[in-house]
Amino acid sequence: MEDYGKFPGIYVHVPFCRRKCPYCDFYSITDTNWLPAYFDALMGEIRMAPQPPGPYDTVYIGGGTPSLLTARQIESLLEALFKQFEIAGAAEITLEVNPGTVSAEGLKRYRAAGINRLNIGVQSFNDDMLRFLGRIHSGEKAGETIRRARAAGYDNIGLDLIYGLPGQSTKAWHRDLCLAMDFLPAHLSCYLLTYAPGTPLAEQMNRNRFTPLDEETRREMFLFTHDFLLGRGYEHYEISNFAWPEAGRSRHNQKYWRHAPYIGLGPAAHSYFNHRRHWNVSSVKQYGDCIISGKLPVEASEDLSVEQEMMEAVFLGLRCSEGICIDLFETRFGINFHTRFHDVLSRYQAAGYLSLAGGHCALTRNGFLYADSIAEALIQLI
Repeated sequence: MEDYGKFPGIYVHVPFCRRKCPYCDFYSITDTNWLPAYFDALMGEIRMAPQPPGPYDTVYIGGGTPSLLTARQIESLLEALFKQFEIAGAAEITLEVNPGTVSAEGLKRYRAAGINRLNIGVQSFNDDMLRFLGRIHSGEKAGETIRRARAAGYDNIGLDLIYGLPGQSTKAWHRDLCLAMDFLPAHLSCYLLTYAPGTPLAEQMNRNRFTPLDEETRREMFLFTHDFLLGRGYEHYEISNFAWPEAGRSRHNQKYWRHAPYIGLGPAAHSYFNHRRHWNVSSVKQYGDCIISGKLPVEASEDLSVEQEMMEAVFLGLRCSEGICIDLFETRFGINFHTRFHDVLSRYQAAGYLSLAGGHCALTRNGFLYADSIAEALIQLI
């Protein structure tokens, strides 16, 4: 297995959407009049940003809705990144696109500019589900966008899907998965709907505008997703992510789960290297003002203690199918893994939720259902 965790990556945040989805808690705005000023500031941050040593083997342009940028802006962005950073020749360069915001010609130009992986925000092929989620596209438009991407020459395509919606049945979710399979995506992100505090959807739920799906049904749908996709040759390599074995995995996202260094560019973007995390201001205007005044748009930073990094290694490691590599953990933190966590390991292993084999501590199929509580039990011993 190639270790994409040893090289740094670059994340670029494009904080614009045509309409803000009611479940989303990422920073974005709908006033695209700010887009030219944002883009000028982004070019300035690229020139100013401190960087860990390269080569960088991933670039991920996310949002928001990055496909609201023009093809020329995507071209200029990649030109600036390649000029400023040492980007590997075989780098994975991902662009998030949403159906209804991208043309066939735009997809071709993105490809010619260097984008070699698309992540398409389908969320559902069911129009009723899409309306509940506040999406601007239809199921038909989602399929059209995927077909256009294939015609433009993209082989590495990921689809984002959301399930566990109020009133959704496993049968309806099965239909969404079958429709996704028709397109043979290399990657699938399957997210159980969450109600992040402060989002419009959470407020609607709190006002009893709808009844959330019960936890037992959500658990059944999670296990169904695991079994369905493994039965079609995908690997469940992270709690919400499935891919063709090895080749289909998101190299970039693995950096977050493996504590690799990365830099974030754009408003609200986070960076992590040299045991320090910093994040940019969550305001397009403030972001631009900082760049104009010659200052980095950093809102705050923190130096992570050994204990903090150990906690993150536990929490993030357990989200992945390989789990925590015990030898690497012990070398990095100077502890005996089995001694430190013996009681918790024994309890969850006996329950069938945890596997200790091949030098790894990993969750089982059923253990994924309790990932947060198991991680919390281990973290209490740090």
